[in-house]
Amino acid sequence: MDTSESVAVATAKPIGAALGRDISPGEKVEKDLDAFISKRDKERRLSEGERAEEAAWVESERRAQATRDARLREEWACYHTEQAARHRANLEALGLSEFVEDWTLNLEKDIG
Repeated sequence: MDTSESVAVATAKPIGAALGRDISPGEKVEKDLDAFISKRDKERRLSEGERAEEAAWVESERRAQATRDARLREEWACYHTEQAARHRANLEALGLSEFVEDWTLNLEKDIG
């Protein structure tokens, strides 16, 4: 055994030693309470199922996500429409209007 290990083991103090008392019984009680609460909750879920407010929350979260998705789709479509207009303007400014016509026709074929 290394002497540094023996020193570390010998100087290790229990929880709460700095307060002048041992608080490990309180820690055990807290652990037991957590286990008891978890067990009762699991039993309740098995017998009753999820609670109504939880089901309502899940449904409201689903609706909110659908709203966010619709808004993002709208923003995506708007961005790409504006980007197409910017590209068209750049091509026309460069004097490449024949490419604008070809590009527009190809785009309409792809969409339609």
